[in-house]
Amino acid sequence: MPATTSPADLYRHSLRLLLDKDIPAWVGLWADDGVMEFPFAPPAWPERLEGRDAIAAYMRDYPDHIDLQDFPDLRIHRTTEPGTIVVEMRGVGRMVETGGPFEMTYIAVVTVQDGRFTSYRDYWNPLAVHEPGVNFIASNAR
Repeated sequence: MPATTSPADLYRHSLRLLLDKDIPAWVGLWADDGVMEFPFAPPAWPERLEGRDAIAAYMRDYPDHIDLQDFPDLRIHRTTEPGTIVVEMRGVGRMVETGGPFEMTYIAVVTVQDGRFTSYRDYWNPLAVHEPGVNFIASNAR
């Protein structure tokens, strides 16, 4: 995407890539030194990923665990910082291993610079990972 793409448009594009299960293209939206943080990560799960390579390793097997099908209720809020947005959404789909439903609520604070994600603080619900069949990224926890 061009560097002139708005943070909201880049974010919407990133969601389309996740729905298409195109993780390499999704990772390609990140700056080399981008940082992804999970402030509410449960014990033994990563709280911070530094750099595109770490983010790629974390996301590599995501489609093998979750079949994302939609992001309903997407709301993107601009902030007083031109490159920063706050996103509210739900991710819905199914768990690949069990076929059971997947639903997660997210709030994210996302910063974009020069058309790339530089910071992504993901405030997802850690209680959801304790539900049966929802061990989708535990194997990636480092």
